[in-house]
Amino acid sequence: MENHARTKQLLDTYYKGFAAKANWEDTIADDFQYVGGDMNNTQPVVGKQAYVEIIKRFSQRFQSMRVKQMIIEGDKASVIGNYDFQFPNGQKINGNVSENWTVKNGKLQSLTLYFDTLTFMTNLK
Repeated sequence: MENHARTKQLLDTYYKGFAAKANWEDTIADDFQYVGGDMNNTQPVVGKQAYVEIIKRFSQRFQSMRVKQMIIEGDKASVIGNYDFQFPNGQKINGNVSENWTVKNGKLQSLTLYFDTLTFMTNLK
């Protein structure tokens, strides 16, 4: 139960800050591993700073986000995040993202995302 509570606390802090586009970085481990954004490349991006830079770019595309569902099992969690996107071409889209997390040593250790990358990338052009 302790792992469940800690995982929930970390994710609640992360998503509250993430939705506000501020104050989420302290939840991330220094050796964080991220897979997402390009389903043809499943090699993780490693490092907290690398992830922070990715999110700086991603944050320019979403206007708001909310957690639709969160399932926690010990030090693992699966979250459905719902995002309102606005793209440079003017297109606005609401979409769900499957976000799979692991926690280690009191920090968010890894994240793997699944979403409609084709629609996302098409609208970036």
